[in-house]
Amino acid sequence: MKTMSLQQEFGGRLVALEQPFESSTTADWRHCVPTVSGQLVTLREIQFADAEALIGVLTSEAVARFISPAPASTDSFLRFIEWAQRERERGTYVCFVVVPHGQSTPVGLFQIRQLEPGFATAEWGFALSAAVWGTGIFEDGARLAVDFAFDTIGVHRLEARAAIFNGRGNGALRKIGAVQEAVLRRSFLCHGEYVDQTLWSILDTDWRQSKAVWGPRVLVH
Repeated sequence: MKTMSLQQEFGGRLVALEQPFESSTTADWRHCVPTVSGQLVTLREIQFADAEALIGVLTSEAVARFISPAPASTDSFLRFIEWAQRERERGTYVCFVVVPHGQSTPVGLFQIRQLEPGFATAEWGFALSAAVWGTGIFEDGARLAVDFAFDTIGVHRLEARAAIFNGRGNGALRKIGAVQEAVLRRSFLCHGEYVDQTLWSILDTDWRQSKAVWGPRVLVH
């Protein structure tokens, strides 16, 4: 399942993000991203050792049909990881890998990037191996990632985009409480063809109200 264009994530639209973010939180994630754990998974910052596993996930037929082409070679993926770490240091972007409990190999990733200086509005995206679809791993990891966006970074509005034909991705966003706001006509270049996307949003106030119902589930390392 997938929401954000990997073409955008791997440098396309991020070139406009030139102003460093001044963190207003006590935990300065720009220098040390915390590792967070839920009931099923741990999220930690992407590392160079993750390259081979993530290439396998992102280039698999089931996942690749929803995304722009991901870096397919080890060298290109290592360059992406270097870029991700530089952007994190600048305060514009965070990339988490998803590691199920009892495993050491990541099965996907979550990404958060600022859409405006100061990170008040941000975009998040995810890609998970088809082998873990329907297992609850997305929901567990998504709550960790959204918590991080609102509670650690200080995001006010979190947006996501999903190709209109990505029924599983759109359903997953709805399941965690995202609100469908619009259809973005022919806004995503997917394998040579422009397709419509659905725009989803979560507000910090709405998220905290819903969190009060299901309670905290995050352990920070």
